[in-house]
Amino acid sequence: MSRSGYTLPVFACAAAIAALQWLRARKPLSIASVDLIEPAQIAEIPIEQVAGLSENMALAITRSDPGDNLDLTKDTPIWALVEWREEGETVIIKGGEGIGRQMNADDKPAIYAYAQRLLKENLQRMLAPGEKITVTIILPEGRSLAVRTSNSAFGVVEGLSLLGTTGISQPLSTPDQLAVFRAELQNKASRFENLVFCIGENGLDLARKLGINPEQLVKTANWLGPMLVEADVLGVKEILLFGYHGKLMKLAGGIFHTHHYLADGRREILSAHCAIAGLKSPDIQAVFNSATAEAALTYLRALDASSSTDWVNQVYSAIAETIDVRSQEYIQSHSEKGTGSTVCGSILFDRDRKIIVKSKTAGLLMGKLC
Repeated sequence: MSRSGYTLPVFACAAAIAALQWLRARKPLSIASVDLIEPAQIAEIPIEQVAGLSENMALAITRSDPGDNLDLTKDTPIWALVEWREEGETVIIKGGEGIGRQMNADDKPAIYAYAQRLLKENLQRMLAPGEKITVTIILPEGRSLAVRTSNSAFGVVEGLSLLGTTGISQPLSTPDQLAVFRAELQNKASRFENLVFCIGENGLDLARKLGINPEQLVKTANWLGPMLVEADVLGVKEILLFGYHGKLMKLAGGIFHTHHYLADGRREILSAHCAIAGLKSPDIQAVFNSATAEAALTYLRALDASSSTDWVNQVYSAIAETIDVRSQEYIQSHSEKGTGSTVCGSILFDRDRKIIVKSKTAGLLMGKLC
């Protein structure tokens, strides 16, 4: 069995608890007990170091343990700086070095709802009436790690996010988690002939907002290949692939496990389709040298704004059609027990959750699903 771990907010909270405990009692904690809230259980988190920086300020350090997961934050240190304060809210949470900024939300620190709730509820229990603190979360390696993520594609820059809706970090890239996804697929395939595959939470959220029945949504994480084959074996007739373009376009290159640790051909796929569409060599080079898929899309949109050609539509329509073809070829070549006849359509969206393009098949499927 694969071992689950905890999400980054849990370690940030544990460090903050240890720092506050030092301020209260001048004694270091070796283990911090964190009420996860979601789920309703207590996590015992080792504290690596605690230090008092002044009479009113203390720093504590934990180290991330996401369990048996392909997670680049594994073993990264998380610091929490806690300081007494006399005015304002009971607990104020700030993002320090390595915590990303949300470009689409007035540069607020990327410390999301669950992390905010986790920190405030656990820390408020330790405070006497009238006591107030400021908590600054620091990820010393956050800025360097962020360049290896798709955070910037969703408007988070200069660091990592304290993201998640639960304290448990499930190993989404391990075979045990694939078994969980397959069980969900088996359940839904017994009730529906048409299903929607979403790689992650952004796709699930957007699909619901578009009016697709939540019961027909299936989360795949990075396991698109095995899930497509399983769907065919179960007799699913049509699948709508719904995903962020920087992930889903990998299928156009025949990459059916989309975790970046295993394979990444995004710039090659984009550049090839740009060349086929007829872009000039300097523009193809600019796309190839783009730091992210989102940056390449931005470049193509800028070209559209200065010319009469709709390069984004041409390039991404070709990519979407290629995804459909490669997906059905994958099913046919891997499905020994299935019919190999499951039809696939694809929809790609950008970091603002706006749809870039629908393949022809996807357009037909949307008509049936909404």
